[in-house]
Parts: sequence; C-alpha cells; structure tokens
Amino acid sequence: MPFYEKGNVRIRYEMVGSGFPLLVTPGGGLNSRVSNWPTAVFNAMEAFKGDFRCITMDQRNANGGESTGPIPASDPWGAFADDQLGLMDHLGVQKFFYMGYCIGGPFGLKLIERAPERVGAAVLCQPVGHRPENPDVMYNSGRDVWSPELRARRPEITVESIEAYLHNLYRLRPDFVYSVSREFVRSCQTPLLVMPDDTPAHPYQTSVDIAALAPKAQSTVFPWREPKDLLEKTIDQVRAFLRSHQPVTPRR
Repeated sequence: MPFYEKGNVRIRYEMVGSGFPLLVTPGGGLNSRVSNWPTAVFNAMEAFKGDFRCITMDQRNANGGESTGPIPASDPWGAFADDQLGLMDHLGVQKFFYMGYCIGGPFGLKLIERAPERVGAAVLCQPVGHRPENPDVMYNSGRDVWSPELRARRPEITVESIEAYLHNLYRLRPDFVYSVSREFVRSCQTPLLVMPDDTPAHPYQTSVDIAALAPKAQSTVFPWREPKDLLEKTIDQVRAFLRSHQPVTPRR
C-alpha cells in the first residue's frame, strides 16, 4: 500500500475511483484505520467510488493500522489535520470534499478551521461529541482500549505522555465536538451535511447543535441506518449533497 512521509510521520493511504477528490476517514476513535471500512455502517469507499476519487488513510498511531508518528500532546487535533492536509498536498490535491465517520466529525471541523478554502463541502457521519452525563467516554476509550495496545508495540511511549495527549484531546475543551469551539462552527461557511447518531460516544445533541449553529448546514433524517431502503436513500442524499457543491469545470 502507498505511504506518505513527512519528517517522523508516516501515513498509509488508499485510493479508489476517479473524479473530484473525496477524503473519507473511517470511524473507530483513535483506532481510525482503513481496515474498519468493511464493518462501517456503510462503506464510503465502495459507495462513492463511481462518483469521486475516494482517498482514505490510517490515522497516525491507530492500532491495526500502518501510520505512525509522535504523540503530540501540545496540539493533538491540529496534528491530525496536518496529517490529512499533508497527504492531500502529497497527492497534489488543492480542493476536496471531506467525509468523516465518528471521530471523523471532530477531525473534519478541525480540518475546516485550519484550511477552510480547501474543503468544498463536508459530511459528518455519526460525529463524536461531549456527553455531559458521561463526560469521559472518549477519554476512557483511549486509556483502556487504544493506549495498552499502542504501548505494547511502542514501549518508549510513557503513560504520562498518553495521559497528557488524551487530556488535551477530550478534557481540555469538555464541550461540543472537542476539536473546535461553538463560535467557530457558528462562523463556518463550509456547506455541511450532518448524519446524526445516538450512542454514548455519538450524542444526538451534538449533531443537532452542529446543524443548528453552522450557517450552511443541513441534516439527514434520524434514525437513517435501517431499514435498508432508508439507508440507501440517505446514501443517495449524501451523494447528491456532494455533487451539488462540485466545482463546475469550464468548457474549452
């Protein structure tokens, strides 16, 4: 599989299809990796390969993936955005669509904050967010699920650095989507399509708040995962939303 390297970061990625670029990040929290697509609520790489040039990646340090890099406690969300933008630079892609599952919701909003001129439209599928009645659900997942396997492979990473990293991911801004503020989303001019969920890590209220705050946001129905015909209609809605924002190629 192809890799992109920059300094001490090495990112594994895959591509399928052709057309306008669509960066899609799988769910799985800090274990967001390409191999998660077959078990996703629907496989975006398969669903949209006939419409777009679909690009996906193992996020840095995802267990079961092949991307590696430091544990950047000082700016963890920004580091993910840097990896994603660096990959698009490597591929020669200036402007693209984005679709993120689960933790890909916070990824996407940070990406837009970093480079609003590059993301033509974004789909946030089942976005992760802060749940006040269970505030440490994501922190605990990182500590109990992600960290032990990572440290078994890379024993040079200290418990203290992991704790600082998780703190700055999930406790530094204990509200909303963690990665950006409500004020930013209120000012965001990127067209957004939100696909709500309601699980401990994917609060329904987070999706409602994103759709209410962002000036150019819309939402799918909820629930949308079942029955199968409703899921297919929702996938068609995503496709139509992205196509509606595709730049028009001038005729020669």
